[in-house]
Amino acid sequence: MELKIDVVEQEMKSVVQLTGEIDAYTAPRLKSTILPLTEESGHTVEVNMEDVNYMDSTGLGVFISALKSTKETGSHLKLVNLQSRVARLFNITGLDEVIDIDTAIRGGNE
Repeated sequence: MELKIDVVEQEMKSVVQLTGEIDAYTAPRLKSTILPLTEESGHTVEVNMEDVNYMDSTGLGVFISALKSTKETGSHLKLVNLQSRVARLFNITGLDEVIDIDTAIRGGNE
């Protein structure tokens, strides 16, 4: 499956809407889209993952890179609307402790 990436620019905020799967094939394109958004100080990058039904470790790597970039530039990364299956990856790796994740987890496939 593919990954559709839509970015809507708002004042001091970019909303990234993802649809599909984040895996070794789609992660490089996601990374090349998200990282530049994190380079502006005071800017928030909100990633809506409501329509992401699968993510592997390469996807986690993208978000770790984005988090590192926000720490260096003074921007902010927030993940919202995660399906339970995807949220579990962040939980078992402990990344939910360091990445701002909206706690309103969606159902999704187990």
